[in-house]
Amino acid sequence: MNGLETKVPPNFIRNIIVDDVKSGKSGGKVLTRFPPEPNGYLHIGHAKSICLNFGLAAEFGGLCNFRFDDTNPGKEEVEYVDSIMNDVRWLGFDWDDRLYHASDYFEQLYEWAIDLIKAGKAYVDSLGADEVREYRGTLTEAGKQSPFRDRPVAENLDLFKRMRAGEFGDGEYVLRAKIDMASPNLNLRDPVMYRIRHMAHWRTGDKWCIYPMYDYAHGQSDSLEGITHSICTMEYEDHRALYDWYLNNLNVPCHPQQIEFARLNLSYTVMSKRKLLQLVQEHYVSGWNDPRMPTLAGMRRRGYTPEAIRNFCERIGVGKRESLVDYGLLEYCVREDLNLRAQRVMGVLRPLKVVIENYPEHQVEQLDAINNPEDASAGARKAPFSRVIYIERDDFMENPPKQFFRLSPGREVRLRYAYFIKCVDVIKDEKGEVVELRCTYDPATRGGDSPPDGRKVKATLHWVSAAHAIDAEVRLYDKLLNRADPSEEKGGATFKDFINPDSLEVIESAKLEPSLAGAPAGRRYQFERLGYFCVDPDSTPGKMVFNRTVTLRDTWAKVAKAEGIKQS
Repeated sequence: MNGLETKVPPNFIRNIIVDDVKSGKSGGKVLTRFPPEPNGYLHIGHAKSICLNFGLAAEFGGLCNFRFDDTNPGKEEVEYVDSIMNDVRWLGFDWDDRLYHASDYFEQLYEWAIDLIKAGKAYVDSLGADEVREYRGTLTEAGKQSPFRDRPVAENLDLFKRMRAGEFGDGEYVLRAKIDMASPNLNLRDPVMYRIRHMAHWRTGDKWCIYPMYDYAHGQSDSLEGITHSICTMEYEDHRALYDWYLNNLNVPCHPQQIEFARLNLSYTVMSKRKLLQLVQEHYVSGWNDPRMPTLAGMRRRGYTPEAIRNFCERIGVGKRESLVDYGLLEYCVREDLNLRAQRVMGVLRPLKVVIENYPEHQVEQLDAINNPEDASAGARKAPFSRVIYIERDDFMENPPKQFFRLSPGREVRLRYAYFIKCVDVIKDEKGEVVELRCTYDPATRGGDSPPDGRKVKATLHWVSAAHAIDAEVRLYDKLLNRADPSEEKGGATFKDFINPDSLEVIESAKLEPSLAGAPAGRRYQFERLGYFCVDPDSTPGKMVFNRTVTLRDTWAKVAKAEGIKQS
């Protein structure tokens, strides 16, 4: 295999499903679901859940439903709905005709709430939100019963129906389950089932003014769809008892099994949609699809591939212990994938003009350049070469240190696919800065081959022909934050205090080989010696814009080598 040669990471959920299938539980069927809230864009953490739910279902010959948990109209937008569906498909998964919404079940959820009221297991409470929290108690102190807890069933039914009819204002009443105010599990201390919200829903319009809470709607939605394994992240572990309580006390079609796994925490970024929304709204980034964001939309725009993300999600495994995954592993997976598929091209980010004095003034040669050494079928392209070229400014030093092997006065280097050149003069401006180099070339070294006399050079430089180069804006992205774990907030600091001020550098005067003219948005390339880049949607016919996807420097490979992990 390419990259790190490792065994399949542990997956305790897979082991559970294996045992369930063997025992004939649920008739041997496997039906999972991915239930996003349409209140933001999906991020890399959601990708782990998507790959897990769709992947396990496919592995065991089952299905995975796609269900929007649309129970909070105050935070939901159609923009988020569209982006989520687009992201799941881009990642490589499809739900066929199994697209559902929690709002599909609003009427049934309401009827089940009526059943709980009739059974004396739910009541309408008049306490305000602050009072409900106060009465709830703490981890060390039991809660207090609401003075409205023992309302007669008939009164509860009347009030709940009037809540639905819109007779009361927001927050005036809530419907609560009657469980145990002294339970050591705070989630069982008479949780709120319904709250009043006089606002339109993106699907149901003004039909409803009461909306179910997630904990009430989720398990019953799973049951209505026949879900066998309800897979969620560890923050819902303490909610499982409530998930089961509702299912045990209602006449539901089936009782799914809730299983929790550790969410993905990635270094140098944040994974909270609330924090990501802050970054967008407070203009720290240009939007949800800013290439610095950990959103799938941002990663797609930056040039990450769905194959790389799926590979990353498989590598990190599935466990119950929270951990911080090194961003370098994600970048490693991206490099590993792009190395196989990205066409090689030449681009100069910070151009320095070079005039080859002994090259014919009006001559232009079309040199053969390999498109991808990892893929022979990719073939070759023609790269124009002429008397005036651009090289990278960092590839020249007038007074180089001992270990600098690139171009300097009197030194010879190889030009990729072209010739050996030697620097014979340095032109400076009135400030003493180098603005142009004068060089000579050896015609016997065409194609970059060593000359007949066998002399060697220690450096090969990329270049572009000045007469044929296209102008481009190149955006160099780095990590969003400058602290690996921004959750370590001390002394009043917040994650925003760790935003990396150098996370974006814009180069407006890059010079690229002409084959890149008109490249479509999303096309990925390797700029030789510089890294992987992707065409940005901001590109226009008159101005190409490229985003740096990832550098060629692979710190994760160095870690693997240091730890003795075999690479192939």
